[in-house]
Amino acid sequence: MADEKLQMLKDLTNANAISGFEKEAREVMTKYISPYADHVSTDHLGSLIATKTGDANGPKIMVAGHLDEIGFLVTSVDEKGFLRFQTIGGWWGQVMLAQRVTVMTRSGTIDGVIGSKPPHVLTPEARKKPVEIKEMFIDIGASSREEAESFGVRPGDAIVPVCEFTVMKNEKLLMAKAWDNRIGCAIAIDVLRGLENVDHPNTVYGVGTVQEEVGLRGAKTSGHAIKPDIGFGIDVGIGADTPGVSDKEAQGTLGNGPQIILYDASMIAHKELRDFVVQTADDHEIPYQYAAIPGGGTDSGAIHLTADGVPALSITVATRYIHTHAGILHRDDYENTVKLLVEVIKRLDADTVKRLTFQ
Repeated sequence: MADEKLQMLKDLTNANAISGFEKEAREVMTKYISPYADHVSTDHLGSLIATKTGDANGPKIMVAGHLDEIGFLVTSVDEKGFLRFQTIGGWWGQVMLAQRVTVMTRSGTIDGVIGSKPPHVLTPEARKKPVEIKEMFIDIGASSREEAESFGVRPGDAIVPVCEFTVMKNEKLLMAKAWDNRIGCAIAIDVLRGLENVDHPNTVYGVGTVQEEVGLRGAKTSGHAIKPDIGFGIDVGIGADTPGVSDKEAQGTLGNGPQIILYDASMIAHKELRDFVVQTADDHEIPYQYAAIPGGGTDSGAIHLTADGVPALSITVATRYIHTHAGILHRDDYENTVKLLVEVIKRLDADTVKRLTFQ
């Protein structure tokens, strides 16, 4: 793959890293962000913190994407070798049946599929009734508990959705698992890349947080380690430009620019910072769109409550089919998000941050 950024996106999304098991994604992010950072470290939960200093006495700016993706956890193996599991992160049962998964064992990876009944054995009534997640199981091709255990499977193993990174026929559209939120990690990398050999009046932290999908946990610990003056949670937003999604349910059109999140379940956007970002976008003719996500939150929800409080804003990339095996986003939205953040950071000197904070 000749395109360096596409290769980075492929490596990030193909990494298997559900909440609590972020090592693979952290190693990929470390590889790509290290050339543009002065220092790379982790907090004690495993969140990656890459530091790039412009002015050591200037404001501390945190740009955070989360390393983890949604998935499952093995809870038991039944006598016939089928796996029972716990969901990790938010799943809707209707997107799960008959989907492929990878089981991460101490002996290596195992292919599996979430089992389903063929329609031939279902009554008309049963076909209309969703299967409850607690009734689902995973088939790894084992004939007994003993055989499954011989494969290396044990309770506590991570289970990851399968979807290879794919450039679609319209090459601006990219399909993969784990856009939520390896695209945020890619943006954090590219923001530091965009600041290479650029004078900027602050210290920037490109962060890959852990365990966002289960409670914004890594954002709490990495935020505590950094104690930023300004925080940006970079994530996926709702791609609402598909059949069946109304304007009343969500906003978000692929290709229309980064989404400025006005409100979500974890945070109300900091008004002055939001206005500053929008003005910067207008000044540089960077497209953007507004959105609200009342049914979910981002790492900004934890970052803005760090210490005495941090002005924070969530900026997202509209993505179709989030919290499923396969998501689709638009490359221009990714690149315009990077462009916007780089221009914002160039303007965030000490006087500006003080004005935003105390206005």
